[in-house]
Amino acid sequence: MGKEIVLIGVGEIGGVFARGFLKLGYSVHPVTRDTDMVAAAASISQPRLVVVAVGENDLQPVLSAIPEIWRSKLCLLQNELLPNDWEGVPDPTVISIWFEKKPGMDAKVIIPSPVYGPEAELVSQALGKVSIPYRILTSDNELLRDLVVKNLYILTTNIAGLKTGGTVGALWSEHRPFATDVAKEIVQLQEGLTGVSFDTSSLIDRMVEAFEGDPEHKCMGRSAPARLARALNHAHSLGLDLTTLQTLQPETTSV
Repeated sequence: MGKEIVLIGVGEIGGVFARGFLKLGYSVHPVTRDTDMVAAAASISQPRLVVVAVGENDLQPVLSAIPEIWRSKLCLLQNELLPNDWEGVPDPTVISIWFEKKPGMDAKVIIPSPVYGPEAELVSQALGKVSIPYRILTSDNELLRDLVVKNLYILTTNIAGLKTGGTVGALWSEHRPFATDVAKEIVQLQEGLTGVSFDTSSLIDRMVEAFEGDPEHKCMGRSAPARLARALNHAHSLGLDLTTLQTLQPETTSV
C-alpha cells in the first residue's frame, strides 16, 4: 500500500488532515481548483487515500470529475452529508467533522468525530496525531445516525439562528421551544431524504450533548440562509410541510 495521500481542497479543515497525515509519514499531494486531476491521477495512480475536503456545495461537481482510478479510495467529510450524496462511489471512508478550524487558530473540538469505512483506522490515526478526538464506527446504520445527528446540529443552529442569533447555549437555554420546533422539522426532513425513521427525542438529546461540548459556538454562520433555502427546496420536493422553517424564509430574502 502506498504512502501517498491526495488532498482535494486545501482549506482550513484540509490543512488539519494534511498535518495529521504528514506526521504519520505520508506524502500529501494537494489538488486545487487549478489542478488537472486526470494528469494528477496519472502520476499518483495508487494513493492510500483521496481526501475530498471541499465544501458541501462543491462536492457533487468534484465527485463527477474524480478520475476512475481514485474513486475506490475516497474519504468524504462534508456537512449535510447523507449516503445518497455518494451514490456511485464504492465504499468511501466517511468522517463527520465535529471540530472547528479558523485561520490563525488551533482546531476547536466540540465532541469526538465519528469515522467509518475501509480507512477509518488510518484517518483516526491522522486525527490523533493532531490531538483531534474520534470514534470509529462499526456499521452503516451507525454511520447514518451520526450523519443525521450532525445535520440536525448544523441545520437547527444555523436556521434557528436566523431568528435568534447568539450561541448554541443561549439558543437552548433561552429559546428552547422554538429550537425544538425547528429540530423536529429537521428530523422530518432527514427522514424524508433517507427513507428511514428516527427516534426524534434521542437525536435531539445527542444534539444537546454537542451544544454542551461548546456552548459558546455561534448559531448562525454565513451559510445559514443558503441552508434554509436548501432545506425548504428539499421539503418541497418531498411534499413536506415544514411550517416553522417556512416562517423564517422571508428573513433570508429581505435586503
